[in-house]
Amino acid sequence: MNTSEEIKKRYNRISGIYEMMDRMIKEKWRVDLLSQVSGEVLEVGIGTGVNLQYYSNQITSLTGIDFSRGMLEHAKDKVISGGFEFPTELREADIQDLPFPDDSFDSIVSTCVFCSVPDPIKGLMELRRVCKPTGQIYMLEHMRSDKELIGLVMDVLNPLTVRLWGANVNRDTIGNIERADLKIDKHILLMSSIFRELTLSPDKKIIETP
Repeated sequence: MNTSEEIKKRYNRISGIYEMMDRMIKEKWRVDLLSQVSGEVLEVGIGTGVNLQYYSNQITSLTGIDFSRGMLEHAKDKVISGGFEFPTELREADIQDLPFPDDSFDSIVSTCVFCSVPDPIKGLMELRRVCKPTGQIYMLEHMRSDKELIGLVMDVLNPLTVRLWGANVNRDTIGNIERADLKIDKHILLMSSIFRELTLSPDKKIIETP
């Protein structure tokens, strides 16, 4: 298994060309996902900040985290030049150990992040922890296809993609979501089920305060 430090070094190294590699994600998918987001938002694995331009002004704040300093430098440039109406904070942090209190965010966004998280269930449990009980988690993730032949090809390619980028192309992300006690509210298959648009609920009890 690749450690966080090993993956961080890889992403620092490719930060300058990352957006070319990220073009597999169609603009329409980003627009559809991010149009649903509102309130205080956390984007995990914000990378170079490609999603920033798609957030609407219905969000009240955006906190973006990434464990790659190189990626965050590119995202900072976009924040400076973007003129966004909502306050934005970028922080270097690990999704497996988020530096936020419980129940902090109304919306959490993840786009193509969990392929490279060393312990994906731990990362998903952290999202559940920092999401408000009434909040939602919005994901656009690639994972192993449900199509048998495509899935087998992804299994064959996985050792290579892990070695090059620390990215697993055949993860059972749906199973990991269920193991992290998250509830799937919406599940849309994209590109032969290689990509999925997901809306999750933290499925936590709402504690009434007197």
